[in-house]
Amino acid sequence: MAPGILLSSPPLAAVTSQPSTPARLDASCLRVTRTKQSSAIPPAHDLAFGKYVTDHMLQVEWSQIRGWHQPRIVPYQDIRLDPTAGVFHYGFECFEGMKVYRDAGGHLRFFRPVMNLDRFSKSALRIALPSLDGVELLKLIAEFVKVDERFVLAQPGYSLYLRPVLVGTSRGLGVTAPTSALLYVIASPVGAYYTTGFKPILLEATSSRHATRAWPGGAGNQKIGGNYAPSIGPEKAAQARGFHQCLWLFGDDDAITEAGTMNLFIALKIQDQGRHELVTPPLDGTILPGVTRDCVLSLARERLVPRGWRVCERKICMAEVSEASKTGNLVEVFGTGTAAVVSPIRAIKWQEQLVECGLSPHQNAGKIAMWMKEWIEARQYGIEEHEWSVAVDHVSQ
Repeated sequence: MAPGILLSSPPLAAVTSQPSTPARLDASCLRVTRTKQSSAIPPAHDLAFGKYVTDHMLQVEWSQIRGWHQPRIVPYQDIRLDPTAGVFHYGFECFEGMKVYRDAGGHLRFFRPVMNLDRFSKSALRIALPSLDGVELLKLIAEFVKVDERFVLAQPGYSLYLRPVLVGTSRGLGVTAPTSALLYVIASPVGAYYTTGFKPILLEATSSRHATRAWPGGAGNQKIGGNYAPSIGPEKAAQARGFHQCLWLFGDDDAITEAGTMNLFIALKIQDQGRHELVTPPLDGTILPGVTRDCVLSLARERLVPRGWRVCERKICMAEVSEASKTGNLVEVFGTGTAAVVSPIRAIKWQEQLVECGLSPHQNAGKIAMWMKEWIEARQYGIEEHEWSVAVDHVSQ
């Protein structure tokens, strides 16, 4: 009887012929192969998040011996991997979410891409995937965007969502660091998250005694797939009870962490001082350092502090939010993220009570949420010139 299939390493001759120093990611080596069958641009009204993809994708392989291989832009296609690839068994996978916008002059703009790619690199290193050169990767993504730029609609609220992904591909069932990986980037044209205005959502507070999204010393501050799949079961259960997402709590004091996949902001009145406070939980290792979160904090310090507001990154528990709601000191609550920018919260189910979050029955968003959305989008679409907005054409190769 013949032996089984051997999942072998490259032959010795192949190993010895490789360069002594693994190659770095190099955008100047990019090869582009365009599709022979261009797809139609989807109708604007049908651009739900992730429903459509563009005609091409960016791919770069990596191996421990060779380093980064030649980058390629190729027609969108399936990916073939060995059934024993580490991504399938041990979760060697991380990703990013970023967008490209078309301004009134027809020019394409990234929004804070360096922050996205820095987080991408940190996520990769946390799970033993290869380090990424953000400068070279941004050049490659810029070329990819130019190839499929016809998918970026010139309408307010529309953008091209970019999804960089890095997966471990080495063969074998040993629990070890990957010796090969695949970096790829796909793109999806997306429309306005709220097509008919804000739609505030309901949250169900989920105690860490029942389900935990992240914990101290874990990887909750990284954008890896393992943080997302385990949250879907509790979220489905919450949705069956009439809520949109889970509000993830941690510890015996029910400290607030994230809402679904969003960072959370809480606006309060400071009763004895006649002032207001905008609070978000601190980056203690259990919370993803969201790009939109950072935008809101920066804008709040720039524009709300001069109006007398206090802006704090501090621990806040559900008991404090509940008490503020009862006393009329809870002004508003909203989540932040790449997809919606801001998402107003109408109420939170906590223990046996429904905590109202400051909105009147006929109000769909508080003024802070509306201001933040307006201020951020002004920079995303180049209405307000700012260093956060980076012209795609200015990302030189």
